[in-house]
Amino acid sequence: MNIQPKITPVLDPGFVPAVLWNQAFEAKAAADPASHQVDIALTRNDGTCFRWSGKLLPHTGENIALNETYVERIVKFLLWQKGGNIILVAGDDAIADMLASRYCKGGIREFDWDFIGKKIYGSPIEVKKVSVEELPEEYSGSMTLGRNLDGCRIGFDLGGSDRKCAAVVNGEVVYSEEVVWDPYFQKDPQYHIDGIQDSLERAAAHLPRVDAIGGSSAGVIINSEVRTSSLFRGVSQEDIEKTLGKVFRTLQKEKWNNIPFEVVNDGEVTALAGAMGMNDNAVLGVAMGTSEAAGYVDPEGHIKPWLNELAFAPVDYSEEGGVDEWSKDMGVGALYFSQQAVARLAPRAGFQFEGMPFPEQLKKVQAAMAEGDERARKIYETIGVHFGYAIAHYARFYDIRNLLFLGRVASGDGGQIIIDKAEEVLRTEFPELKIQLRVPDEKTKRHGQAVAAASLPALS
Repeated sequence: MNIQPKITPVLDPGFVPAVLWNQAFEAKAAADPASHQVDIALTRNDGTCFRWSGKLLPHTGENIALNETYVERIVKFLLWQKGGNIILVAGDDAIADMLASRYCKGGIREFDWDFIGKKIYGSPIEVKKVSVEELPEEYSGSMTLGRNLDGCRIGFDLGGSDRKCAAVVNGEVVYSEEVVWDPYFQKDPQYHIDGIQDSLERAAAHLPRVDAIGGSSAGVIINSEVRTSSLFRGVSQEDIEKTLGKVFRTLQKEKWNNIPFEVVNDGEVTALAGAMGMNDNAVLGVAMGTSEAAGYVDPEGHIKPWLNELAFAPVDYSEEGGVDEWSKDMGVGALYFSQQAVARLAPRAGFQFEGMPFPEQLKKVQAAMAEGDERARKIYETIGVHFGYAIAHYARFYDIRNLLFLGRVASGDGGQIIIDKAEEVLRTEFPELKIQLRVPDEKTKRHGQAVAAASLPALS
């Protein structure tokens, strides 16, 4: 299909926005009386189920490739947005066979098959053909975490370069500290355990008692258990399963007298901090840093039990889109909304950074932007156009009133350029979307994450 966005990213003229491609496909399917419906359920072993339905073209000739692209890209998005390891397909056996041939060992989506299936949910992704009647009802629920400010609490955030921790009394921060650590390549699990406990003890020393502990960390965290995390990349999988996976529950039981203790992904806490700071909900937080991180607070103010790993969610359907070195997939968010995006676009803008680490490239581009360098402006304008179309794409999967924008790429003059171009795209192409792009205020930047983390557990 020939997709022509009204606004073309200056350094990426071949960009094919996922939202426009899907709209064009759906219009084509709606106009064909021979189109048919396919229904998909994405489920987990615990009974959680997400449903999706769409119309496909007659599965013949040139339509086959279009149908496969449409369904596979949406399934890929849903896998990383909501999570699940069993894909049930009703209404088209050929589509089920296609998904099964890709999400398997040796298939082009082997990374997702293994990572989501084995590492996160304990068994590889499986695709099954079923009848519509056999599809389970949608069931996801919400985690009623956050906005609990009563009592004496500790809030912490574990990052790649430091551990942030704060003591909070009835919603007010009475102490906060950042402790430098180097977790990435530490092989001994005890290094991580001792570091976390050290930060908690430092904060506890400033409280008359500790009623609850809440925290955030990079990685996939389900029921306060770490399924995978870049922070523990140096630790063997055996040690993660044996000790670090349940480190927070172990500390709760052995060191903190079983007081309420909840930990979630750092993106979720960022979104919650933004929601609390702006006193509104329906917040999607997107952080452009080392990669793309995201978190979501629904219209009722709840954190959902979703993955929200939008770094792996497709946003560009171009056959010449960037290829993610980890998943080997094309056009996913990490290559468009992170310091990787800056590094990918820098040569096109005329910068020569060959061999320079990505963080240093970002600093160079930010310095050039501060001096008014047009090459740097083009990089940020391109990211902004990408982002505008991606926000519209995200809005098809999330109920969004507020888009919280943050991260290292968002800082400085370049961040405002990204916002301006994204808003231009939304005004021009999607005027029906009423989404406010926001950046955290200074109070939220200083203490919002700690307060939000501390507020996660309810007191028993």
